Amino acid sequence: MDLEKIKYLLKNEAPYRLRQAEQAIYRDMVNSWQDVTSFPKNLRDMLDCEMPVRFDFNAIKSVDGSTSKALIELYDGLAIETVLLQHRTIKKGDPTSRENKASRNTVCVSSQAGCPMGCVFCRTAKAGYLRNLSSSEILGQVIFFKYFLKDKKSRLTNVVFMGMGEPFLNYENVMDAIRILNDRDRFDIGARKISVSTCGIPDAIGRFAAEGLQVNLAVSLNAPNNNLRDKLMPVNKKYPLDALMPAIREYINKTNRRVMFEYVLIKGLNDSLSAARELASLLKGMLCFVNLIPFNGRGKLKPPDKESVRKFREVLADGGIAATQRYSFGSDISAACGQLVYSDQKYP
Repeated sequence: MDLEKIKYLLKNEAPYRLRQAEQAIYRDMVNSWQDVTSFPKNLRDMLDCEMPVRFDFNAIKSVDGSTSKALIELYDGLAIETVLLQHRTIKKGDPTSRENKASRNTVCVSSQAGCPMGCVFCRTAKAGYLRNLSSSEILGQVIFFKYFLKDKKSRLTNVVFMGMGEPFLNYENVMDAIRILNDRDRFDIGARKISVSTCGIPDAIGRFAAEGLQVNLAVSLNAPNNNLRDKLMPVNKKYPLDALMPAIREYINKTNRRVMFEYVLIKGLNDSLSAARELASLLKGMLCFVNLIPFNGRGKLKPPDKESVRKFREVLADGGIAATQRYSFGSDISAACGQLVYSDQKYP
């Protein structure tokens, strides 16, 4: 469904008609324009003919049912991937109970087709950068899963910009999408239920701090020093830790919001106890926590063993740094962190 087309089709209508159309799709999730009774019959018929409420992309589901991945075809033939993560509340003593239900439904959206950052642990990087997504293309990912959940009598609760691309290299469109997501008359998703993950662009972090929004900031860190981060993340050569960390500290000072540092643990590269101690020292005194993500890709890089992850986390705790471990959603359908790829092939 081409959301930009709504603006074109309604260009000769009163301005308030566009707002009504957006509410119908974003908030009310109508199944047909005929359901928008505030529109005259001729307008409903025209919209049903020119832009029916239909989504021309497909979804595949993980074996455990916790993750669904959608392939979205864009107007120019490019394709992006987006993911729905369903965090479930498990009934004590009975993990198979029908009473178990998703307590949080999170859409992981892409902000670019491909990605220019080149992180060695991310499959998206192998595609390179293709182009930025418009705010409508970003919102289209959210709308698809809103309708997907509507059919299952559930609802969307969270949005994270952690899919394909670097959000802060598409700053204006990402912020426009966030404002629409947060708008009470449209998506009405609370700012604190929206998160943006960045590889670390100091100027954009400063700009983000000045937005005055309660949106969460996550920083993909993955190394406690410049030498190691240079090897894992090329962006560090342009924006080393000496520039990045002061920008994050200033963000915290301005917003008084806790920052999440994402740390992909890779066996033999950044999972040593000395790296953990150095990381604890780097983050000492900051309003933050670390989200540990065992590497889940393929190829030469390998995931750490469970004991290494446990010890790494213990060292952080001993250094006064709170740490969580991210559960790997959707690995069997290549929907886990860092696994999204550009593809011109539709799902079977």
